[in-house]
Amino acid sequence: MRNLGRVTLIILALISQYVWAESVSATVSSTQVVSGESVQLSLKATGSGADFPKIVMIDDAPIVGRSNSSSRNVSIINGDMKNELTTIQMLQFVPKHDMTIPSYSITMGGKVYQTDPIEIKVVKASEVKNKKDALYFGLMQSSKKRLSVGESAIVTTILSVSNNSGARELGAYLEPYSKDFIIKELGEMKKYTQGNNQIFERNYSLTAKNEGNLTLEGFSAKIGFADTSRRDIFGMTFGTQWRQTTSNGLSIEVLPQAQPSDIVGDFTVNTTIDAQEVKANKPVNLTVKIEGEGNLEGFEMNKYEIDGVTIYSDEAKVETQIINGQLHSTYSKSFAFISESDFTIPSRSFWMFSPKEKALKSLEIKGFEVKVKAPTNSTIPSHNVVQSNTPLVPTKEVTVEKTVEVKSVAWWMLVLSFAGGVVSVFGVRALGGIKSHPSPYKESEALKILYAHISTHADIEEMVRKLYARKNGDKSVEIDKKRLKEMIERVGK
Repeated sequence: MRNLGRVTLIILALISQYVWAESVSATVSSTQVVSGESVQLSLKATGSGADFPKIVMIDDAPIVGRSNSSSRNVSIINGDMKNELTTIQMLQFVPKHDMTIPSYSITMGGKVYQTDPIEIKVVKASEVKNKKDALYFGLMQSSKKRLSVGESAIVTTILSVSNNSGARELGAYLEPYSKDFIIKELGEMKKYTQGNNQIFERNYSLTAKNEGNLTLEGFSAKIGFADTSRRDIFGMTFGTQWRQTTSNGLSIEVLPQAQPSDIVGDFTVNTTIDAQEVKANKPVNLTVKIEGEGNLEGFEMNKYEIDGVTIYSDEAKVETQIINGQLHSTYSKSFAFISESDFTIPSRSFWMFSPKEKALKSLEIKGFEVKVKAPTNSTIPSHNVVQSNTPLVPTKEVTVEKTVEVKSVAWWMLVLSFAGGVVSVFGVRALGGIKSHPSPYKESEALKILYAHISTHADIEEMVRKLYARKNGDKSVEIDKKRLKEMIERVGK
């Protein structure tokens, strides 16, 4: 009985020391935010059975994100054992103006606890740009505030993260968006240090599709911080708490084109040809290069169509870059013409609207006369019919009887042959079988490979012409796959 009493006293002493430290608090991801940026409010309650208020709006800002988490921490300090249960409710909202987050009531163990109110200041992106105390923010700028339909501008997005913010990683990045513009990223993201901030910068080309007072929605990015509400038994934090920042949007006035045009900008055209006199069935290569200030991403030349001429063209190459703060583009496209007789590559023209001169201009692609030399005996393709004065000698069919001598075979030779066959079968199965591999070349790939060797042999010329015809839609042309494979293997040696 005496031992039982001692145990009871020890248990009561432990219970008196094994207490809850009840408390509540409210914190925000930032007290100063850029207009359009979201704020994350964390309501934290330490104690058992926390009852949080039901919050659907903060001032006039609706709740756009909600999550809950909890953790338990057991510690012994100066002989006192504490068991803390922490519950956190996180609410995300986008304030439209300066506001005050009110005090909220959280009930635990029959008691009501109040959080402190928090002041939130909303500033314009231009105001935040030069502030040293901003932990992180997004900013978007455009090289032009007014465009014509088809005209382009450079949009720059900047994500600034202070080294004092405690951020440890970047998460999802949503690019700027608008259905009224064609948006394309230029190059890769630039990363650099500016003062005490890490800067992540991207450039985009922005091309107007529609007219009117249009809006480009800002980009958003998630920034990862250590989740201080989650700790291991050693008190170290683990897990990531994500906060989202959204940049400002852009208002851009888009005017209708004064006159319809094919491209908008200030460009020049250079047309070159590698030969104007060739042998029959030899290719003539024409290259068109358009370059200058503006955007050529959506431009495409029409196909050439010339009677009696086989024409092949490669995919256009478009390069866009920023030079001295201006958008520059280069468009390059090549054509190959193959014919047995003289032909003319016609000249072409298209319209360009110059925003600088506010005028419509005509750009011309030069035309060329091409002379084709008649084939000589030494250059006649092997597939052509050659006439000869030598009389034809009729062939005579000869029947040859084949005699096969059969000898007796010893029984042990048959047994060995049978055993060898069994071993071969199982050997092939063990190795996964022998599989025949078809030619890996498609007709389009074969055309590219053989085109470089078109002048080496007549049969390659013939195959290239057939492949050209097939590429241009003539399905009546038959391709000998075996012969095609042999040619590719031949030029590959």
